[in-house]
Formats: sequence, structure tokens, C-alpha cells
Amino acid sequence: MAAVVAAAARWIPHFGVGDRPDHPLLPGTPWVVHDGTRPQPPVVGNAGAVVVPPPADAEVLFDGRSLDAFREPEWRIERGILVAQGADLITKREFGALQLHLEWRIPAGRKVHEQRGGNSGVFLMGLYEIQILQSHDNPTYPDGMAGALYGQLPPLADATTEQGRWQSFDIVFSPPVYGAGGVERPARATVIHNGVLVQHDEAFLGPTVWRKLARYPPSHPQQGPLRFQFHGDPVEFRNVWVRELEGHDRGAR
Repeated sequence: MAAVVAAAARWIPHFGVGDRPDHPLLPGTPWVVHDGTRPQPPVVGNAGAVVVPPPADAEVLFDGRSLDAFREPEWRIERGILVAQGADLITKREFGALQLHLEWRIPAGRKVHEQRGGNSGVFLMGLYEIQILQSHDNPTYPDGMAGALYGQLPPLADATTEQGRWQSFDIVFSPPVYGAGGVERPARATVIHNGVLVQHDEAFLGPTVWRKLARYPPSHPQQGPLRFQFHGDPVEFRNVWVRELEGHDRGAR
């Protein structure tokens, strides 16, 4: 790993961040973190959000009526829609392995350019970000587009629909497993964006960081809250629910 970090002393042009040589090389790739020269995922047409009602065993985090599931919420509800403002929105409860459904939208007519104007994200365990971004007709560095494991892995495809239309994420997440020697199994995520598989049981390099190479700490909590990012943009949400998957683990890979 030290050799990988040492190799990061080069710079490759990128979108949306300053021209600085501080973007480390991603292991096993020729690309640096937030590399704008990395090939863009193919654009796939779709009809937008796949609306999935919460199953009987789901915990509803937002159904248009209440923010009771969140601690010290600054976000507001407008006509049954949750609107980002003020600060990140964090759940009271903590989760480990889970299935998460959420629907999100960037308001029509809002100016969007690269990472600005239509940016949010959901942090699993408060640590591992799946990027939310208005990526339709809005190129940016691929590991920062909608459905990316932010700063680590671009989505398999750009499934983002037009601005002003609802999008959906269906996420299955498993936390890292630690043993005596450190991480035995990394955190992993599957992401379906608008019904399109964009991450297939992919491993995180570590908790999400910006412009750095993610790496796992020596120890790690077993659970953490869900954190919905406020990035300065009034991103809208609806129909947010989660299913805990503890007890369904079939063992290490």
C-alpha cells in the first residue's frame, strides 16, 4: 500500500476540484481519486424512480409526515416531501447490515454544474457514502457521480434521469468484519439506481474521505446511524425505509 500512496505524486486533470497534485492513486487502477480522465460509465435510458412500498418488516424513516426517526432535524417537510437544509440529517437508530430504499429528486430549474447545485449522499453507518448527484447531462469525475462509492468506484452505468424527476436507490449493505489481524472482510454494497444495477456487491476501500485514499481504521463500530448529506443544495426525498439484515449473514466470503 505504501508504494501505491507514493505513486500518487502525479496529477491527472479532473472535474470539480482544484488543480492540485494531492489525489492519490486508486489501488489496482491507473486512476487517481476524483479523476476526470477516467472513462465515463455508459448512459442508460430509464423511466426514473422505482417506487417500492415498505415491506412489513421495514422501519419507515420518512413517509411524508414526520421527522421523528431523526435526531435534531433541521430539514423541512413541504407537501409531504423532505427537503435538505441546514445540516446533515442523522437517524436516531443505528444499523449494520441493511437494505435501504430511498427516492430523491433535484428540483427542476435549479442550476447544476458538476458537483454543484444537485449534490447529496447517503452515508451507511454514517461512514460509507453512496453519492447522490444530478448526473444526467452533467459530467463530473466518475467516482463522484450518482451511484458511485464516493471517491472509490464509479457506477457501472449512468442511470440518472432528467432533472426534476424522481430517482430511486435500493441499497444492500454489509459492514466490515474485523478479526485479530484487522479487517477480514471489507464493507460491501449493492446499489440499484432507478431499477438499474450500478454497483454489484462491491467492496469499500474504507470509510469515505475526500481527495484521499480511503483506508480502514484499526477498529470499527458494529453499527452506525444513516446520515443524509446536506451539501448546500435543497435535494428532495420521499419514501425512505430500511430493513435490518443482522441475523441473515451467511458467513464470510
